[in-house]
Amino acid sequence: MDYIDKGGIIVYILIVLNTIGFAIIFWKFFTLPRQNAMIQRIKNKTDLNSKSTIISQIEYEVKKLESGLTYIKNIATVAPLLGLLGTVIGVYKSFEAITANGLGDPTIFSNGIALALITTIAGLIVAIPHHIAYNHFISMLDTIELKAKKEIVGLS
Repeated sequence: MDYIDKGGIIVYILIVLNTIGFAIIFWKFFTLPRQNAMIQRIKNKTDLNSKSTIISQIEYEVKKLESGLTYIKNIATVAPLLGLLGTVIGVYKSFEAITANGLGDPTIFSNGIALALITTIAGLIVAIPHHIAYNHFISMLDTIELKAKKEIVGLS
């Protein structure tokens, strides 16, 4: 908790984003791996009259499965930027402390450096798993789409 307090508001924002992101990741983790069930659901919803209609319906159904992934992608993108913002704020606070008190005591500017390092670490800790999860889920959706097209339309 001491590190969270030292990181300030930026670390609290990152914790909220991490909680939201992991809720979506767990939701997708339990719903997407059932490829055969997803393909059967797509088959049930498609009208098998024309190939172009079937392909667009498959793409539409896969697009619906992507819901929530934009949030994961945005969290993976924004988290390191928030960490960088905390770094800049921490370095700025260090220079303010040096300007006000001089360089006689290194503990004067250590709080700013601690803020800089903590927010950078927190931003990366949040971003890395979200980035990995996003890429994993996009790969799964691509596989589902290709398999559905192959099974339903006969495309290879």
